[in-house]
Amino acid sequence: MPDTPRKPAAADPQEPSLDEQIAAYQREFRDLDPQVEQVVSALGRLNRRMNVAYGRQVAYLGISNAEWEVLKTLVLAGSPYRLGPGELAKRLGLTPAAMTHRIDRMAAEGLVTRDRDENNRVRVIVELTDEGRTQWLEAMRMATDFEEELLQDLSGDERGVLGELLIRLLRRVEDAQPDAGGRLKDLEP
Repeated sequence: MPDTPRKPAAADPQEPSLDEQIAAYQREFRDLDPQVEQVVSALGRLNRRMNVAYGRQVAYLGISNAEWEVLKTLVLAGSPYRLGPGELAKRLGLTPAAMTHRIDRMAAEGLVTRDRDENNRVRVIVELTDEGRTQWLEAMRMATDFEEELLQDLSGDERGVLGELLIRLLRRVEDAQPDAGGRLKDLEP
């Protein structure tokens, strides 16, 4: 049986289309550049929807987005996949108390271990377990499938151009807001 075209997913009935949103913004704020608004609004919606998709994937694996972030951070640290809780908290933009709570849950689930540093008994080391690495790898497999499907309509050249353009935008934001990678102190409740 030949592949049939897929129907586009129904939009959230509570959320206007991008065109409707831009038209409403232009009605209320005449100085709006519709091209700029189309780009940033599309990026915002894409980001939200991708986060939902990734959240569903890790939930299917029995882990939370918050736990996924810790697993990812430990993997990014490189083998042997270990960091101190303070360094983890810093990299994730969390308070030490929030990090401790997250590590407690993950240790109970067998995703990480928490042990004293043999060279400095005051220092604690959080290390990825085999189970944590297995969960990370499965989440990566699922994410890779989702991302390939997401970009299936773009050629290799188009993917390259899109990637370069997005990196340019990211650099602009990072230059203007260098502390925006973690939680901002001025935005904390």
